[in-house]
Amino acid sequence: MSDANPAKNVENWATGDEPATGPQLSYLSTLAREAGEEVPENLTKAEASRMIDRLQQASPRTSGTGAAEGNPPGGQGA
Repeated sequence: MSDANPAKNVENWATGDEPATGPQLSYLSTLAREAGEEVPENLTKAEASRMIDRLQQASPRTSGTGAAEGNPPGGQGA
């Protein structure tokens, strides 16, 4: 197998040009609010996916840099 990640590139999605789904928009809204960004209107599924990926990498909640891993502020753990 040449690619360790079986997910298709959003550019190759058959439905990428369809409107973003409700779950995509809900999650994107949460990430954008935390990042202080606005979610553009009329996003396609592919555009929403790319924005989610970008915001996840910037978010402490999902980037693996602390609180998202269950560590309280201060890093002492339980």
